[in-house]
Amino acid sequence: MSVLIRNYAWQLLSMGTTQWQANLLLIKEARLGLMAAVIAGFGRVISEVGASMMVGGNIKGQTRVLTTAIVTEVGKGNYDVAMAIAYILLIITYTLIVLLTILQHDINYIFLEVP
Repeated sequence: MSVLIRNYAWQLLSMGTTQWQANLLLIKEARLGLMAAVIAGFGRVISEVGASMMVGGNIKGQTRVLTTAIVTEVGKGNYDVAMAIAYILLIITYTLIVLLTILQHDINYIFLEVP
């Protein structure tokens, strides 16, 4: 990312683009790397059940995140509720991953089928 910014920023500015236009073009160039980082970070956050339980993600009557809610319901023996929460978490996760994957690709190619 830093190599991209260094190499292209001066080149874009020397071609007469404004700072705003140069930043927009740099973000477009780096979108694959940025989206891959976002997807990896999202996967890491979703998988942190133990850390969220230790830090306070399950304070009784105050907070509850989906991952700790699943663990709590399984501990109580409410497997049907735990499965329902797990399905909700999976739907949210897969929806976000699909949206981010679509954003990674060229929108014109996907929707307009430009050759």
